[in-house]
Amino acid sequence: MNYEPNSFTRALRSSTPQVGLWVTSANNFTAEVVASTGFDWVVLDMEHAPSDMQTVLGQLQAFEASATTALVRPVWNDPVEIKRLLDLGARGLVVPMVQSADEAAAVVSAMRYPPRGIRGFSGSTRANGFGRVGDYLDHVENETTVIVQLETRAALEAADEIAAVEGVDGVFFGPADLAADMGLLGRPLADEVWNVIRPVAARLTAGGMPVGTLVSNADFAAELLAAEFTFVACGTDIGLLARSSDALLSSMRSALG
Repeated sequence: MNYEPNSFTRALRSSTPQVGLWVTSANNFTAEVVASTGFDWVVLDMEHAPSDMQTVLGQLQAFEASATTALVRPVWNDPVEIKRLLDLGARGLVVPMVQSADEAAAVVSAMRYPPRGIRGFSGSTRANGFGRVGDYLDHVENETTVIVQLETRAALEAADEIAAVEGVDGVFFGPADLAADMGLLGRPLADEVWNVIRPVAARLTAGGMPVGTLVSNADFAAELLAAEFTFVACGTDIGLLARSSDALLSSMRSALG
């Protein structure tokens, strides 16, 4: 067996716009439903979803046969959890609440084998086809997507230093936590938030660093992709289910008078 190239990593490096979705349902069956849609990328969330390693394994298996690249957001910047997710076969990670260049460097180190990092080695994991992918070690470091999240004003102030860390493939702006840090809790689409994010995003993009985000508004997501952003998630699976359920019931109530 040969190592399969990571289409998402390559798309970021060629500045090809990528449309994504956040998957928070913590269920392999619903992941399979989403896998059939055809998003360029998804994030399987562990930070704000009731997921564990077994849950993520099932979700990764659901996306395996699709053209969608499944990334995982771990609970924290924890090298042990990062190691286990990579061994499960995650094609990339979106690591939350990175505040400095040192923390970004720790993410990269956790995702690389010695001597370039600290990732523990196992010769038989799902990631390497249980030992059958003979060229896994030759390609995994270059193909695995390393994305760090900036979610506070302090992180934005350190954005240039974070983006300069060798091995970081993308910088992700978290508007919800940034809004909270700015005293605008629950208002991730507020102009004040994006007036802070967009100049930093434009500067990083001009310097060659792909930038991404999550916004639950398709029109705004398209606007960002047409401007300075390379990868944007335009909603969440749970959000879609909730809004569609609400709309259906509202429609029925109206029809019944």
